[in-house]
Amino acid sequence: MALLTDALAGLANLPQPAVLAVTGALTLAECTLGVGFLAPGESALLLASTTVTTVPRFLAMWLVVTLCAVAGDSIGYYLGRRFGDRLRDSKIVRKVGQQHWDKAGELLRRRGAWAVFVARFMPVVRTLVPASAGASKLEYRRFLPASIAGAACWSALHIGIGSAAGASAKYIESVFNGAMWVVLGVGVLVGVVVVLRKRKQAAQPRELEEVA
Repeated sequence: MALLTDALAGLANLPQPAVLAVTGALTLAECTLGVGFLAPGESALLLASTTVTTVPRFLAMWLVVTLCAVAGDSIGYYLGRRFGDRLRDSKIVRKVGQQHWDKAGELLRRRGAWAVFVARFMPVVRTLVPASAGASKLEYRRFLPASIAGAACWSALHIGIGSAAGASAKYIESVFNGAMWVVLGVGVLVGVVVVLRKRKQAAQPRELEEVA
């Protein structure tokens, strides 16, 4: 646990602009077709969010991540607009599974622009929905508001989870450090009892032999 909190402390000591820049870049990549399957955007966001300890930091990260997520969605949308359903047969989509592309298309057919919002919380599919929306000729004026709403809610949720996880790790370490000596004492006591019992059991056969 100390190792974890030391790592979080090291991350927290980095300049906040650097943390925001790296997190934003990875979020942009994660939300862009072709890169989203390789860039650990969501994991990076959760980790970076452990540095969020104040409301201004929360708002700054929320704004940066939301803007980068929307930008990534827009890039995916225009790729879909440009190449259409040919993207389904691309190497990247085949690698991740064409069934996910089909699922994204089906979601768009059933939900329209609302699918862009819903897909933001669905792994893999969220990377494909913007491109699929572009390929399906969904109007950008309908796509963009759904993308902004989804990105804003998604980023707020993950930043909140990451921030709470960082605070919890520090709290658990403080509790553990206080309880460590109690646990150690109990362990020593149990060890002494076990040793004394084994010695007593070993001595009993010798006593019986002497009596015989």
